[in-house]
Amino acid sequence: MIKNVYKYSLLVLIFQSGLLFLQRMEKREYNVIGVMSGTSLDGIDLVLVKFQFIDAWRFNIIISETVNYSEKWRETLKNLVSFSCEDLKQIDDDYTIYLAETIKEFIAKNNIKNIDAVCSHGHTALHQPEMKITYQIGNKPILATFLNERVVCDFRVQDVELGGQGAPLVPIGDKLLFSEYDFCLNLGGFANISTDINQERIAFDVCPVNIVLNHCVEKLGLKYDDEGKIASNGKINKTLLNQLNELSFYKQNHPKSLGLEWVNKNVHPLMDSFKIEVKDVLNTFIEHVAIQIATQLNKRSKASVLITGGGVYNTYLINRIKTHSNQNITIPNKEVIEFKEALIFGFLGVLKIENKVNCLRSVTGAINDHSSGKIYLP
Repeated sequence: MIKNVYKYSLLVLIFQSGLLFLQRMEKREYNVIGVMSGTSLDGIDLVLVKFQFIDAWRFNIIISETVNYSEKWRETLKNLVSFSCEDLKQIDDDYTIYLAETIKEFIAKNNIKNIDAVCSHGHTALHQPEMKITYQIGNKPILATFLNERVVCDFRVQDVELGGQGAPLVPIGDKLLFSEYDFCLNLGGFANISTDINQERIAFDVCPVNIVLNHCVEKLGLKYDDEGKIASNGKINKTLLNQLNELSFYKQNHPKSLGLEWVNKNVHPLMDSFKIEVKDVLNTFIEHVAIQIATQLNKRSKASVLITGGGVYNTYLINRIKTHSNQNITIPNKEVIEFKEALIFGFLGVLKIENKVNCLRSVTGAINDHSSGKIYLP
């Protein structure tokens, strides 16, 4: 009897020790470089981030930098949808080397050591998920060879193969890193939003933003409309506004996503057909953006909203969003505003390394949740 009690106590002790060991194992820590290039063509965003898991995932952005594109690369990337397949493959090769050189310089300049992975989105060249097509340049295995580091990249392709939109991919980071907010809204080339409905993450592209606004001000010889000052001096063209708001995309249910092809087909020709001043076009389009975003935010009352992305600096746009919605809007610190997507692509890479879900069926419409991306070793 005593022996049995002793054996039972010993087994309990072993079991408790095992649980304690597993709990300690759960306290993970990763140092990764996240890399993002968005459709607004601001440049290549790079962050060195420490991710830790104890009771939940936490992050600390240690170093952040945006490397601006040269005019040559800006023009090339802006026109990717017009190149032949053969030309696109060559651009992919060249861009991968350029991206590798940029990352390597970032590592050397900041004397970065002990990297667990470089996690890169690449740059979207083609995105037509309804035709099972998505193509990001800069995701070739030579990245790992050139950097002599483990690389996690090419996060969209697998989701499209599984019947998903391949976008947006950021919502898993919204859910696990920014769970205190009811909505996470990003204002980049496109506006995308994510939220929880019935404990399930829902996210989708809302409308174009900087990809259109920046295109408009190019006619004035500018790269962007600083704080929306030009737009604020314009007038709303109600006919154009109504036609923009009537575009069929806005009547579609999620999951849904947008790409440059859609903008070139549906937005630019419509806006160009109105022979009005640039400031009026800008004002009208910002009003359109504000209405579309507020339509989503107002589906919930007294919601907390985190807004990030370059569009945050368009003061006029932010004010119009506030006018059309009555929500508690938070503008975070500069690092989160500018580097949230690079941060989260770093996080997607960590989840991929752990073979954990980083792409949500409820967001993209894929047949199942999955761990997306490719891992390349040097």
